[in-house]
Amino acid sequence: MTQPTRSSDVTWHEGQVLRADRERLLGQRGAVVWFTGLSGSGKSTIAVAVEASLIGAGRLCYRVDGDNLRHGLNQNLGFSPIDRAENVRRTGEVCRILADTGVIVLASLVSPFRAERERVREMHAAAKIPFLEVFVDVPLEVAESRDPKGLYRKARAGEIKDFTGIDQPYEAPTACELVLPAARQSVDACALQVVQMLRDRHIV
Repeated sequence: MTQPTRSSDVTWHEGQVLRADRERLLGQRGAVVWFTGLSGSGKSTIAVAVEASLIGAGRLCYRVDGDNLRHGLNQNLGFSPIDRAENVRRTGEVCRILADTGVIVLASLVSPFRAERERVREMHAAAKIPFLEVFVDVPLEVAESRDPKGLYRKARAGEIKDFTGIDQPYEAPTACELVLPAARQSVDACALQVVQMLRDRHIV
């Protein structure tokens, strides 16, 4: 798949309502929490727990799950490096739009390559939207022992190609905002750290 190009015949249309106006209505700041890690590390499970905690506290948030997007927006993408890059780019754009409404976005997808995650970070920096990268740190052997979707088993059997950790590398973050040692901590403990990070940064 080739990378999309932007037409030179399009113009950005500004509105009269600013992000700050929407944030005042909600009593919070729009932001993106980007969970990255191996398949089976617990990214989605932790994001679900964070979402429940924030909603329970009266905060508006929304989960953007990588698998869920592949059922619709990203259903035409595979798992080659090029398709993975486009998957991350599209997901980043969705997150940026949602955060611009004042919503706290909880994105969970493997996003294995540092360069692609850095592009998403730059996209949000350009829009002045907080981007908080959370590394769900679980060793490969632990993630593979969990294998909730049976993907590692299929990858080892050659039924799935380009699988992160088996056929493709996972590049761990070197300067993320939070590391969650999810092999040693409970889901609730991990979720609590994420919520506290949002409080410390005055997102909520």
